[in-house]
Amino acid sequence: MPTQTTSDSLGQDLRVLRKRRGLTLAEVGESVGRSVGWLSQVERDISEPSMDELKALAKTLGVTTRSFFGKIPTDPREEGCVVRKGARRPLSARLPGLIEELLSPDLTDAFEMVHSTFAPGSGRSDDVSRATQEVGYILSGQLDITLDGETFTLNPGDSFRIRGEPFRWANKSSEPCVAIWVIAPPVY
Repeated sequence: MPTQTTSDSLGQDLRVLRKRRGLTLAEVGESVGRSVGWLSQVERDISEPSMDELKALAKTLGVTTRSFFGKIPTDPREEGCVVRKGARRPLSARLPGLIEELLSPDLTDAFEMVHSTFAPGSGRSDDVSRATQEVGYILSGQLDITLDGETFTLNPGDSFRIRGEPFRWANKSSEPCVAIWVIAPPVY
């Protein structure tokens, strides 16, 4: 299956990511060593960044370079409303043992839906706090979620909610855990 960047969405994705991180055009431009004008053209899909520039943008925005290449051409009728299983866009690889794919059609909604796979023995050792509301649903496997210091073991069919409190996760089982995670506002 071909993997390619589609210029009609790259600029939009970059703008959404930059704004969600509270960064200005000047701050991102300075971080990647390019002008505000260049970045503005990239965000408007007038200019196309090189691979090195994409790597620098990904690093600045806290995502993987792969996340810019996960969009697969689809039936025009489905664009923006249907995401096929084989066409999910990979998201950030911030932690070892966690694979995340975007289930939402793009990054422009008030929320994002993420398919998360937690490898056996993986976990987040430090608490994270985000100004979000998040809901997760366990499809398979087992996951420990620690919310504000209290640990809960979740099994298939269980769900949870996070309202900005510190949390961490761990998959202490020998099987992968698969979860659907909805985050508002989006963090990717």
